[in-house]
Amino acid sequence: MKIYSQILLFVLFSVVSTAQTKETKEADQLFDRYEYGSAAKAYMALVEKGNKSEYVYKQLAESYFKIEKTTEAEKWYALTVKSSKNAATLYNYIQVLKYNGKYDEANTQMKSFANQFPNDKRALAFKSNPDYLNILKNKEPLFEVNKINLNAEHSNFGAVLYGKTLYFAAAKKEGTKIYGWNEEPFLDLYQSEFNKQDNTYGVPTGISELNSVYHEGPLTMTKDGKTIYFSSESFKDKLFEKDKVKKLKFGQVSLYKAVKDNNVWTAITPLPFNDKSYSTGNPSIDSTGKILYFASNMPGSIGGTDIWKVTVNADGSYGTPENMGPEVNTEADENFPFIADDNTLYFSSNRLLGLGGLDVYAIKLDGPSKAINLGSPINSNKDDFSFSIDNENKAGYISSNRLGKDAIYSTTAICQAQVLTIVKNAKTLDLIAGAKIVVMDTNKNVLETQFSDSEGKYLYKGECTKKYIVAVYKDGYITKEFSLDELQAGIIALDAAVDPIDVVVTETEIVLNPIYFENNKSNITTQGAEELDKLVYIMGQNNDLKIFVKSHTDFRGQDDYNMRLSDHRVDSTIAYFISKGISAERVTGKGFGETEPKVNCGEKCTEEEHALNRRSEFMIVK
Repeated sequence: MKIYSQILLFVLFSVVSTAQTKETKEADQLFDRYEYGSAAKAYMALVEKGNKSEYVYKQLAESYFKIEKTTEAEKWYALTVKSSKNAATLYNYIQVLKYNGKYDEANTQMKSFANQFPNDKRALAFKSNPDYLNILKNKEPLFEVNKINLNAEHSNFGAVLYGKTLYFAAAKKEGTKIYGWNEEPFLDLYQSEFNKQDNTYGVPTGISELNSVYHEGPLTMTKDGKTIYFSSESFKDKLFEKDKVKKLKFGQVSLYKAVKDNNVWTAITPLPFNDKSYSTGNPSIDSTGKILYFASNMPGSIGGTDIWKVTVNADGSYGTPENMGPEVNTEADENFPFIADDNTLYFSSNRLLGLGGLDVYAIKLDGPSKAINLGSPINSNKDDFSFSIDNENKAGYISSNRLGKDAIYSTTAICQAQVLTIVKNAKTLDLIAGAKIVVMDTNKNVLETQFSDSEGKYLYKGECTKKYIVAVYKDGYITKEFSLDELQAGIIALDAAVDPIDVVVTETEIVLNPIYFENNKSNITTQGAEELDKLVYIMGQNNDLKIFVKSHTDFRGQDDYNMRLSDHRVDSTIAYFISKGISAERVTGKGFGETEPKVNCGEKCTEEEHALNRRSEFMIVK
């Protein structure tokens, strides 16, 4: 049912009728009046009577596709392309194959298309990215998608949430005027109250002051809730043309504005750029209320329908509509724009390089960017459209006919948290390539091990609200661990600066920077651990190396107490080595109390001199 609001164009899936006969006249008239369900029955009757012409097969295929009976459409397109050399017919067949999830066959036919029509833009796009289907299918999911409880029997789509109210378009009015396209009721605008606590929706009610006997919807609303813009067929404004031969009134989809007065939508007025020669629809107003995005096939469009924007002036007037350009629009159909608060434009397109039917794309408008396909599960092999997102309620919606009928689904963004570890020399700040990076959980379970690239970088995809530990190993550098708080959405840059091993090794001693202790304490300080890690590294590279640890105290305290304290410092130092994997047999030591001071200043020592005396030294035993 989305096609009615999508604007009545048949650029992609129609081929000029060139073989009408008296025999096909009745079926052709139904087709020309957009009564595709009845047209399909009429063409099928001709086939059953023995008509096996390419024209009837093609018309039958297109009729079935219009009413979304794609299995039948595939059958008749397959018969048509056996004899047809028409680019549009073959391309339609390829799109239907994708729509039916037959990607391998679609690719085979697309290769044939590219060979037959090498200069066609679609052929050129395929040649530039022939593996696009596999790339899209393997893309990491960005959203979870779930069906919601307000979808009725017929079409429902175009959901947008404002505050606690969900607005959408639906074909719900039973017993009223039926649309010949697919013999469903016409579209109306509805609203339903959203209960955030249990994620349920109230019974939908029609917005009576906006609805007519023809199609209405979808709508968009300003942040203050006082103004809406909505799509409606233009019969009410007599913006239609009569075809006396086909006995038809050709109407357009147009845009209207309404304002709220005493909780009622009133002052309904058409926008000044509506016209009986083209359609405008599917509006989306930005957060400032100053720019209105919409879809149209007005002059200046690149493809069938394009995304346009227009300025809404403070005095209520409008600027000149502007095409969003080739970054958004293609020679195919672009439709259903939605502008998010962060200035991301979401829209749907049936361009070639998609999963099938309409796919949802996104593009950031506040910087150089290109449109990206949102991938599965937002997109499927069917039509996926009318994407919207409400940042306040962290709720989003998408419409899709993936299960046979246009229905509304809720979407929840998958929180993607990434850690970009950048390894560098702590002294020179040079980037370090080839460093081993180990990502662990808080229990030190290893989650992933990789090596930094030529720029010292490694990107890890983690989970939101989880904490991590990142350890960095590199020959010639002290191993270092970095603790990360709970990750949030986005990329966190971890500046992993590691210290180079700068020790002096003599025949009798390994000279580190002083390993100092706090007054009257024997525990290893952070500064001390960094120095000991250098020695751990050296011992790891020289398995025969054994050392003797000498620990000292300052002059404060009794001699016997200081001797015991220095022994404790030896024990702490040896325990640290053992905790890093060094065998206890390779590390021995003894406390010397205050008997071998670095500065022999006695009771007159300054605090700095006392600190120098509280130290450990490392003698080479073997």
